[in-house]
Amino acid sequence: MADVPVLRAPLADQAADALLARIRAGEWALGEKLPGETTLAPQLGVGRSTVREAIRQLAGRGMLQSRQGAGVFVTALDVPEDWDAVLRRAGIVSVIEARTAIESEAAALAAERRTPAELRALRRALQTRGEPAATIEAHVDADTAFHRAVVDAAHNDILRELFDGFVPRSREAMVQMLRIRPVPDESADHDAHAALVDAIARQDPDAAARASRGHLASLKSRLS
Repeated sequence: MADVPVLRAPLADQAADALLARIRAGEWALGEKLPGETTLAPQLGVGRSTVREAIRQLAGRGMLQSRQGAGVFVTALDVPEDWDAVLRRAGIVSVIEARTAIESEAAALAAERRTPAELRALRRALQTRGEPAATIEAHVDADTAFHRAVVDAAHNDILRELFDGFVPRSREAMVQMLRIRPVPDESADHDAHAALVDAIARQDPDAAARASRGHLASLKSRLS
């Protein structure tokens, strides 16, 4: 049987990996300028065009930044892990803790910035959330829609993107948790959400943040 040839990664990929290893090893500090192509090319054993392609790869991954007329600078000390992979690996407690960070700030901002239309939408979402649901999944979806309405009222695109990025893992975690530990007091749980809406209606950011944080803290305590 003939030997199967070993396929080597393209030279630019190999050069990018070599640069990445050197950055991870601390050869260049955050914000430091890399040597020029004429210096890096012989060090890496490749041509200048290959160095340029390797730099483009790492720039696309958020590690480097080319500045016109100034050079190439280190903007991160490692490649960020894929966000979806992080979320898939995260436990329920980690998800709740991250939700607390995002949603308590969103609640405070919503109290400051909400419009009358957004307040009406929040009250409709609260009412829908309080209605009996046919399945756990339907209840979690109604709950998610309520919290999304709070984030919408914050008028912060980054918080909205973070919240939406959490939704698939958060939904899975909440369904899993409710199957194991159903809500002990549905009325008290609904009242906690109503208190959040009331704080937003009064435009009291401190009370809104406390209400959001308190609700999620009680959720977390049920897992201990």
